Amino acid sequence: MESVAKALEEILSSALPQGCITVGVYEAAKALNVDPDNVVLCLLAADGEEDVALQIHFTLIQAFCCENDINILRVSNMRRLAEILGGVKPGAEAMDLHCILVTNPQSALWKDPALSKVNRFCTDCRCLDQWVPVVNLPDR
Repeated sequence: MESVAKALEEILSSALPQGCITVGVYEAAKALNVDPDNVVLCLLAADGEEDVALQIHFTLIQAFCCENDINILRVSNMRRLAEILGGVKPGAEAMDLHCILVTNPQSALWKDPALSKVNRFCTDCRCLDQWVPVVNLPDR
């Protein structure tokens, strides 16, 4: 599990400067609607709150991702997720980290060993009937 968390951090760290990250529930829904074939990973993060509207969004996004063969991970530790994605800038509006999409760069297919490891983990979890596995990002 720790190696999957590390691989996830590597994916996010390398995808961010390439512009291959979509952050936010609404933005992710728009991106999924426009080009689902370009999405390689969907991350859903909750910070312990029991927001019914957010859970409905998660359910719809999960269904769409399953229908389009997009791997999904639940991520705990939103604070660490914010750190990986550059944190909150002073004076800027807080990022909605509840849903994050990782997409392929337009230039070429992204062959990343970290992405392969996460994809294998998702496939293994589906074989165990765990359709949305949870990954805990450790604090640094």
